[in-house]
Amino acid sequence: MSAAEQIRDAAALVLVRPSATGAQVLMGQRGARAVFMPSKYVFPGGASGAEDLPGDLSPLAPLCAARLARGSDSPGALVTAALRELEEETGQSFHPGAVRLRYIFRAITPPGDTRRFDARFFLADAAALQTDPLDFSQAEDELSHLHWIGLTEARALDLPFITEIVLSEVGNLLRGGSQPGVPFFDNSGSRPQFHRIL
Repeated sequence: MSAAEQIRDAAALVLVRPSATGAQVLMGQRGARAVFMPSKYVFPGGASGAEDLPGDLSPLAPLCAARLARGSDSPGALVTAALRELEEETGQSFHPGAVRLRYIFRAITPPGDTRRFDARFFLADAAALQTDPLDFSQAEDELSHLHWIGLTEARALDLPFITEIVLSEVGNLLRGGSQPGVPFFDNSGSRPQFHRIL
């Protein structure tokens, strides 16, 4: 595997809130000149870096924490990265100790991409925010067109394939559907595989 294809840990946060027409998620658009997924609409997220020291797993239920630890040397750093990326890319942050995350999805990007990530997706309720959910004035410029959008309407956006799958999973969970393990799209080998992290 070349240096360009090294798989980096990453985390994304799917923030949801209710509305008069149903649940909404917070999404933004990557820049047209971005190296990875240009112009695509995505959830706030990014690579886990050196600044993401092993953090507190208390935002996760014990089962979620155990599932996250499977395949990760530093699950706490992934939680830290998800919260950091949310704040950097949207200006949104949670009341200390109030956030509850649910680990809902994992995907490794396929070979051949300019950059490759082992991404974990977390679901969180916007009710725990300490910031105004409509105020994006403190956001950095990595994502544009930040807005809340219904799950159905989001499907009309220019989305990466995995984001479409995650939206389906979120819809299922919000309707009270079961999740028999965390879905895992594994492109780390020569053949794509699908697993469930139990």
